[in-house]
Amino acid sequence: MTQCFSLAECEVIGFDLDHTLCRYNLADTARLIYDSFAHYLVTEKGYDKELLTVTPEKWDFCCKGLVLDLEDGNLLKLAEDGTVIRASHGMKSMTSEEIVDIYGRREWKHFKTTSGMVSRSGKYYFYDNYFDLPGALLCARIVDTLNRHSTRRKYDFWKDMIAAIQHNYKTSAFKENCGTYFPEVKTNPDKYLQSCPESVKKWLRRLKDAGKVLLLITSSHSDYCRLLCEHILGNDFAQFFEIVITNALKPGFFSQTPNQRPFRTLENDEEQEALPSLDKPGWYSQGNSTHLYELLKKMTGKPEPKVVYFGDSMHSDIFPARHYSNWETVLILEELKGDEVMMPVKSECEPLEKKGKYEGHPSKAPYSVSKQWGSFFIDTSSGLENAEETLVNTWSCKCVSTYSTIAIPSIEAIADLPLDYRFTRFSSNSSISAGYYPKPPRALISHGEPATTK
Repeated sequence: MTQCFSLAECEVIGFDLDHTLCRYNLADTARLIYDSFAHYLVTEKGYDKELLTVTPEKWDFCCKGLVLDLEDGNLLKLAEDGTVIRASHGMKSMTSEEIVDIYGRREWKHFKTTSGMVSRSGKYYFYDNYFDLPGALLCARIVDTLNRHSTRRKYDFWKDMIAAIQHNYKTSAFKENCGTYFPEVKTNPDKYLQSCPESVKKWLRRLKDAGKVLLLITSSHSDYCRLLCEHILGNDFAQFFEIVITNALKPGFFSQTPNQRPFRTLENDEEQEALPSLDKPGWYSQGNSTHLYELLKKMTGKPEPKVVYFGDSMHSDIFPARHYSNWETVLILEELKGDEVMMPVKSECEPLEKKGKYEGHPSKAPYSVSKQWGSFFIDTSSGLENAEETLVNTWSCKCVSTYSTIAIPSIEAIADLPLDYRFTRFSSNSSISAGYYPKPPRALISHGEPATTK
């Protein structure tokens, strides 16, 4: 493999939609997602009404890369070798002694291989994108409220969280105007969605003019996809993409076989008959990467067209596209913006059901690394028996360098570059920071690179 990566060498450019091409106002969206789940749990499942209010300081708990141990009610931050660096029970940080008491040599029992870790199971859940993070805060608060009623060692609230997610995000919710999330975004799109910068629109046109096949592959349903695209790109957004795939249900789009996940046509946003193969460009639902690749061979005239896919989720986008399809991958990682992202710093404390809950625009400010959890990229590990503290890469940082070709803070960050610009790959040398553009994260720079890739 060459040390450099260039878009000019790719025949096909694919994009995720949410938090990739479509950028959200994170503070408002985080609060909306939290409220949509909390309202359901309180009104439909009888959870404590305390969950409906969030004080400003509680948002510090949100941090990408955490793992929720579903049965124990603990959230964990892991080193690249699977040892527990930090942990909380509910929202309360656990001491080093408490971590050792529960996890022994700090080894998390479910950590097997990095690829296995990117999977999810009924025993744990990884929080790796901005749609997920409010759920981590809510789950931690659920554990705290349950503990106040009775001391317990095992928890079974996850089934109710799944019900809340399904209620708000089911494919029919947009059309039926049910749940909290879709009705609010439909009513106030400007509050939650950022328009796509003109530089990015010009960049998409340049890619098309250069003969690239452009794809949009999103797990969002077709009606929500259309709302997002019209708002961020304009009513003529279809001009940018030869193929649009909605309700892709990633990572299954990459990992499952064609007979498990056939493509389906759409009519008035309703899925129609299953297709035995994909024969022409267009707008489809569900599907699989195998049939898509066969169509791309025909469209490009290449026996093995080179595909690059842009996405923000390690679980849904980056790992499966690389692991199952061997595509090049570009990770959108907002933490590269000086390790600062937009998160809520002020929120209203009125109950969700109070009239006017969504009126006005909550204040926002650049919110730096979580004080409770520390850097997404590195942390200190004290080891065992009072061993000296050492600087270690987080498991999240390891995944970035293992499965991403490059990582960028946004598409806008590369939109003005020539298409033949040569990026340094993560795998080009032993440096774990090689593939970050325009520069490595501040945490790695300021502390020195703590380790090298294996």
